[in-house]
Amino acid sequence: MNPDLCNCLALRQATRHVTQYYDQFLAPTGLRTTQFSILAKLGNRGPLTINALAAEMVMDRTTLGRNIQPLEREGLVAVMTRRTDRRSKELQLTELGVERLSAAREAWAEAQSQFESSFGNDRASDLRAILHSVTACDFAASASSAAPELQ
Repeated sequence: MNPDLCNCLALRQATRHVTQYYDQFLAPTGLRTTQFSILAKLGNRGPLTINALAAEMVMDRTTLGRNIQPLEREGLVAVMTRRTDRRSKELQLTELGVERLSAAREAWAEAQSQFESSFGNDRASDLRAILHSVTACDFAASASSAAPELQ
């Protein structure tokens, strides 16, 4: 196998590279890219259950839970009992979370602008479209039917 032809490796390398780039811009806000993404999703969508947020972010529920813990400790996110189902919890931004998100959006906008200047606006738009189509593809169905039996 030629590693240069591996789609997964190329995506993971690009993800790490771009994440490190955005993290540099977000550093003064005290947030990392993953934390910013969680706050932004909650800021745009309002309160969400952890399952709904995990699905929207295409993240494993337990990984998301670990990423929520520091945000909750810092008072940026609150875990509340749902009004419609007292057995269920939902996540929502606190007032401090809204303030931090607002400050971080400026840093994110600068990172986004500089990324698009360096990479090219059209290429960045094409990249987002391709990546959205990748996350929409149902690889699990094809993997389960094509995976060889391990014995």
